[in-house]
Amino acid sequence: MYEAFYEFISTPFTRSLPTESLYMTEELEEILMRLKYVAERQLFAVVTGDCGTGKTTLLRKFSDSVDPKLYKFLYISDSKLTPRNFYRHILEQLGFEAKYYRGEAKRQLHREIEIMKGVHHIDPICICDESHLLNREMLEEIRFLLNVKLDSVSPMGLILVGQSELWEKLQLQSYAAIRQRIDIQSKLNHYDRSQTGAYIRHQLKSAGCEREIFTDAAIDEIFRFSGGSARLINKACTSSLLYGSQSKKRIIDDHAVKLIIDCELS
Repeated sequence: MYEAFYEFISTPFTRSLPTESLYMTEELEEILMRLKYVAERQLFAVVTGDCGTGKTTLLRKFSDSVDPKLYKFLYISDSKLTPRNFYRHILEQLGFEAKYYRGEAKRQLHREIEIMKGVHHIDPICICDESHLLNREMLEEIRFLLNVKLDSVSPMGLILVGQSELWEKLQLQSYAAIRQRIDIQSKLNHYDRSQTGAYIRHQLKSAGCEREIFTDAAIDEIFRFSGGSARLINKACTSSLLYGSQSKKRIIDDHAVKLIIDCELS
Protein backbone atom coordinates (compact mmCIF):
# COMPACT_ATOMS: atom_id res chain seq x y z
CA MET A 1 0.00 0.00 0.00
CA TYR A 2 2.36 2.73 1.21
CA GLU A 3 5.37 1.32 -0.67
CA ALA A 4 4.09 2.69 -4.00
CA PHE A 5 3.15 6.08 -2.55
CA TYR A 6 6.61 6.63 -1.03
CA GLU A 7 8.33 4.91 -3.99
CA PHE A 8 10.04 2.24 -1.91
CA ILE A 9 11.70 -0.67 -3.66
CA SER A 10 11.11 -2.91 -0.63
CA THR A 11 9.14 -2.80 2.62
CA PRO A 12 10.94 -1.14 5.55
CA PHE A 13 10.48 -1.87 9.26
CA THR A 14 9.96 -5.62 8.80
CA ARG A 15 11.68 -8.60 10.39
CA SER A 16 12.49 -10.03 6.95
CA LEU A 17 15.23 -7.48 6.21
CA PRO A 18 18.37 -9.29 4.93
CA THR A 19 21.05 -9.56 7.60
CA GLU A 20 23.53 -7.58 5.52
CA SER A 21 21.09 -4.65 5.63
CA LEU A 22 20.50 -4.70 9.39
CA TYR A 23 21.17 -1.57 11.41
CA MET A 24 24.15 -2.28 13.65
CA THR A 25 25.15 0.00 16.51
CA GLU A 26 28.63 -0.13 18.05
CA GLU A 27 27.11 -2.11 20.91
CA LEU A 28 25.63 -4.72 18.56
CA GLU A 29 28.88 -4.96 16.61
CA GLU A 30 30.77 -5.57 19.86
CA ILE A 31 28.35 -8.29 21.00
CA LEU A 32 28.53 -9.91 17.55
CA MET A 33 32.32 -9.97 17.86
CA ARG A 34 31.98 -11.60 21.29
CA LEU A 35 29.68 -14.29 19.88
CA LYS A 36 32.20 -15.06 17.16
CA TYR A 37 34.85 -15.42 19.87
CA VAL A 38 32.53 -17.81 21.73
CA ALA A 39 32.26 -19.90 18.57
CA GLU A 40 36.01 -19.93 17.96
CA ARG A 41 36.91 -20.91 21.53
CA GLN A 42 33.81 -23.06 22.19
CA LEU A 43 32.86 -21.05 25.26
CA PHE A 44 29.70 -20.59 27.34
CA ALA A 45 27.94 -17.22 26.98
CA VAL A 46 24.77 -15.50 28.14
CA VAL A 47 23.07 -12.71 26.17
CA THR A 48 20.15 -10.84 27.74
CA GLY A 49 17.97 -7.88 26.86
CA ASP A 50 14.45 -6.59 27.27
CA CYS A 51 11.68 -7.28 24.75
CA GLY A 52 12.30 -5.65 21.39
CA THR A 53 16.03 -5.00 21.79
CA GLY A 54 16.87 -7.18 18.79
CA LYS A 55 18.17 -10.38 20.37
CA THR A 56 16.76 -12.71 17.71
CA THR A 57 17.79 -10.29 14.94
CA LEU A 58 21.35 -10.38 16.30
CA LEU A 59 21.23 -14.18 16.26
CA ARG A 60 20.23 -14.08 12.58
CA LYS A 61 23.24 -11.87 11.89
CA PHE A 62 25.49 -14.18 13.90
CA SER A 63 24.19 -17.29 12.14
CA ASP A 64 24.87 -15.80 8.71
CA SER A 65 28.34 -14.62 9.74
CA VAL A 66 29.79 -18.02 10.72
CA ASP A 67 31.43 -20.26 8.14
CA PRO A 68 29.27 -23.42 7.67
CA LYS A 69 32.43 -25.30 6.70
CA LEU A 70 33.82 -24.68 10.18
CA TYR A 71 30.74 -24.48 12.40
CA LYS A 72 27.42 -26.24 12.81
CA PHE A 73 24.76 -23.77 13.98
CA LEU A 74 22.17 -25.39 16.30
CA TYR A 75 19.10 -23.45 17.43
CA ILE A 76 16.54 -24.29 20.13
CA SER A 77 13.55 -22.19 21.19
CA ASP A 78 11.25 -24.14 23.47
CA SER A 79 9.40 -22.59 26.40
CA LYS A 80 9.06 -25.97 28.12
CA LEU A 81 12.46 -27.40 27.30
CA THR A 82 13.42 -30.53 29.24
CA PRO A 83 16.83 -32.25 29.29
CA ARG A 84 15.51 -35.14 27.19
CA ASN A 85 14.00 -32.77 24.60
CA PHE A 86 17.20 -30.73 24.59
CA TYR A 87 19.24 -33.74 23.51
CA ARG A 88 16.54 -34.80 21.05
CA HIS A 89 16.46 -31.36 19.39
CA ILE A 90 20.25 -31.20 19.09
CA LEU A 91 20.66 -34.74 17.77
CA GLU A 92 17.86 -34.27 15.22
CA GLN A 93 19.57 -31.13 13.91
CA LEU A 94 22.76 -33.16 13.61
CA GLY A 95 20.84 -35.78 11.61
CA PHE A 96 20.41 -38.50 14.25
CA GLU A 97 17.49 -40.07 16.07
CA ALA A 98 18.01 -39.62 19.79
CA LYS A 99 18.08 -42.52 22.21
CA TYR A 100 15.01 -42.64 24.42
CA TYR A 101 16.64 -42.30 27.84
CA ARG A 102 18.31 -39.04 28.83
CA GLY A 103 21.62 -40.59 29.86
CA GLU A 104 21.91 -42.58 26.63
CA ALA A 105 20.98 -39.53 24.53
CA LYS A 106 23.60 -37.45 26.36
CA ARG A 107 26.33 -40.02 25.71
CA GLN A 108 25.15 -40.27 22.10
CA LEU A 109 25.44 -36.50 21.69
CA HIS A 110 28.95 -36.40 23.16
CA ARG A 111 30.00 -39.25 20.85
CA GLU A 112 28.62 -37.58 17.71
CA ILE A 113 30.19 -34.24 18.64
CA GLU A 114 33.58 -35.90 19.15
CA ILE A 115 33.31 -37.40 15.65
CA MET A 116 32.18 -34.09 14.17
CA LYS A 117 35.04 -32.18 15.79
CA GLY A 118 37.75 -34.82 15.45
CA VAL A 119 36.99 -36.23 11.99
CA HIS A 120 35.15 -33.44 10.16
CA HIS A 121 36.80 -30.51 12.02
CA ILE A 122 33.45 -28.79 12.53
CA ASP A 123 32.64 -27.11 15.85
CA PRO A 124 29.02 -26.97 17.07
CA ILE A 125 27.44 -23.74 18.29
CA CYS A 126 24.23 -24.23 20.25
CA ILE A 127 21.85 -21.30 20.78
CA CYS A 128 19.12 -21.65 23.41
CA ASP A 129 16.67 -18.81 22.77
CA GLU A 130 14.04 -17.67 25.29
CA SER A 131 16.29 -19.07 28.03
CA HIS A 132 14.64 -16.97 30.73
CA LEU A 133 11.90 -19.63 30.60
CA LEU A 134 14.27 -22.51 31.40
CA ASN A 135 13.55 -24.23 34.70
CA ARG A 136 16.08 -25.23 37.35
CA GLU A 137 16.37 -28.81 36.07
CA MET A 138 17.30 -27.63 32.57
CA LEU A 139 19.82 -25.09 33.81
CA GLU A 140 21.46 -27.75 35.98
CA GLU A 141 21.59 -30.10 32.99
CA ILE A 142 23.44 -27.43 31.01
CA ARG A 143 26.02 -27.26 33.80
CA PHE A 144 26.50 -31.03 33.67
CA LEU A 145 26.63 -30.94 29.86
CA LEU A 146 29.62 -28.61 30.00
CA ASN A 147 31.46 -30.89 32.43
CA VAL A 148 33.45 -33.11 30.05
CA LYS A 149 36.78 -34.85 30.61
CA LEU A 150 37.19 -33.59 34.15
CA ASP A 151 35.92 -30.15 33.15
CA SER A 152 38.90 -29.59 30.80
CA VAL A 153 37.06 -29.57 27.45
CA SER A 154 33.84 -27.90 26.29
CA PRO A 155 31.77 -30.10 23.94
CA MET A 156 30.31 -27.08 22.14
CA GLY A 157 29.94 -23.35 22.05
CA LEU A 158 26.79 -22.69 24.07
CA ILE A 159 24.88 -19.41 24.13
CA LEU A 160 21.85 -18.78 26.33
CA VAL A 161 19.71 -15.91 25.05
CA GLY A 162 16.80 -14.48 26.99
CA GLN A 163 15.09 -11.52 28.55
CA SER A 164 16.74 -9.60 31.37
CA GLU A 165 15.18 -11.80 34.03
CA LEU A 166 17.49 -14.64 32.91
CA TRP A 167 20.51 -12.80 34.33
CA GLU A 168 18.52 -11.88 37.43
CA LYS A 169 17.70 -15.57 37.93
CA LEU A 170 21.35 -16.56 37.51
CA GLN A 171 22.33 -14.12 40.27
CA LEU A 172 20.53 -16.28 42.83
CA GLN A 173 22.78 -18.29 45.14
CA SER A 174 21.16 -21.53 43.97
CA TYR A 175 22.56 -20.91 40.48
CA ALA A 176 26.09 -20.00 41.60
CA ALA A 177 27.61 -23.16 40.06
CA ILE A 178 26.33 -22.44 36.55
CA ARG A 179 26.96 -18.70 36.85
CA GLN A 180 30.62 -19.33 37.63
CA ARG A 181 30.95 -21.29 34.38
CA ILE A 182 29.82 -18.38 32.21
CA ASP A 183 32.74 -17.13 30.10
CA ILE A 184 31.08 -14.11 28.48
CA GLN A 185 27.99 -12.13 29.45
CA SER A 186 26.43 -9.40 27.29
CA LYS A 187 23.34 -7.25 27.56
CA LEU A 188 21.45 -5.52 24.74
CA ASN A 189 20.05 -2.09 25.51
CA HIS A 190 17.30 -0.06 23.87
CA TYR A 191 18.29 2.57 21.32
CA ASP A 192 18.81 6.11 22.56
CA ARG A 193 17.23 9.09 20.74
CA SER A 194 20.13 9.48 18.31
CA GLN A 195 20.16 5.75 17.49
CA THR A 196 16.39 5.76 17.03
CA GLY A 197 16.70 8.44 14.36
CA ALA A 198 19.60 6.62 12.72
CA TYR A 199 17.64 3.36 12.77
CA ILE A 200 14.63 4.95 11.06
CA ARG A 201 16.80 6.58 8.38
CA HIS A 202 18.66 3.30 7.84
CA GLN A 203 15.40 1.39 7.36
CA LEU A 204 14.14 3.95 4.83
CA LYS A 205 17.44 3.93 2.95
CA SER A 206 17.38 0.11 2.83
CA ALA A 207 13.93 0.41 1.21
CA GLY A 208 15.37 2.68 -1.47
CA CYS A 209 14.33 6.01 0.02
CA GLU A 210 17.07 8.66 0.10
CA ARG A 211 14.95 11.54 1.39
CA GLU A 212 13.62 12.38 4.84
CA ILE A 213 10.02 11.30 5.53
CA PHE A 214 9.81 11.68 9.31
CA THR A 215 10.50 15.11 10.78
CA ASP A 216 12.77 15.41 13.84
CA ALA A 217 9.72 16.15 15.98
CA ALA A 218 8.03 13.00 14.62
CA ILE A 219 11.09 10.95 15.57
CA ASP A 220 10.96 12.50 19.03
CA GLU A 221 7.39 11.21 19.40
CA ILE A 222 8.33 7.77 18.09
CA PHE A 223 11.18 7.60 20.58
CA ARG A 224 8.93 8.66 23.44
CA PHE A 225 6.42 5.98 22.50
CA SER A 226 8.90 3.18 21.87
CA GLY A 227 11.51 3.87 24.52
CA GLY A 228 14.06 2.84 21.88
CA SER A 229 12.58 -0.63 21.36
CA ALA A 230 13.17 -1.62 17.72
CA ARG A 231 9.97 -3.64 17.69
CA LEU A 232 7.86 -0.65 18.81
CA ILE A 233 9.71 1.69 16.46
CA ASN A 234 8.78 -0.62 13.59
CA LYS A 235 5.16 -0.65 14.69
CA ALA A 236 4.92 3.14 15.02
CA CYS A 237 6.67 3.79 11.71
CA THR A 238 4.60 1.26 9.77
CA SER A 239 1.33 2.65 11.13
CA SER A 240 2.50 6.19 10.40
CA LEU A 241 3.46 5.31 6.82
CA LEU A 242 0.08 3.70 6.25
CA TYR A 243 -1.65 6.79 7.58
CA GLY A 244 0.63 9.07 5.58
CA SER A 245 -0.03 7.28 2.30
CA GLN A 246 -3.80 7.30 2.86
CA SER A 247 -3.71 11.01 3.74
CA LYS A 248 -1.31 11.82 0.88
CA LYS A 249 1.33 13.17 3.28
CA ARG A 250 4.80 13.07 1.77
CA ILE A 251 6.24 14.25 5.10
CA ILE A 252 5.10 12.77 8.43
CA ASP A 253 5.22 15.21 11.33
CA ASP A 254 4.79 14.87 15.07
CA HIS A 255 1.05 15.62 14.90
CA ALA A 256 0.51 12.63 12.61
CA VAL A 257 2.59 10.37 14.84
CA LYS A 258 0.73 11.50 17.97
CA LEU A 259 -2.58 10.78 16.24
CA ILE A 260 -1.45 7.29 15.29
CA ILE A 261 -0.14 6.53 18.77
CA ASP A 262 -3.30 7.81 20.48
CA CYS A 263 -5.74 6.11 18.10
CA GLU A 264 -4.02 2.86 17.19
CA LEU A 265 -1.11 2.06 19.48
CA SER A 266 -2.10 3.17 22.96
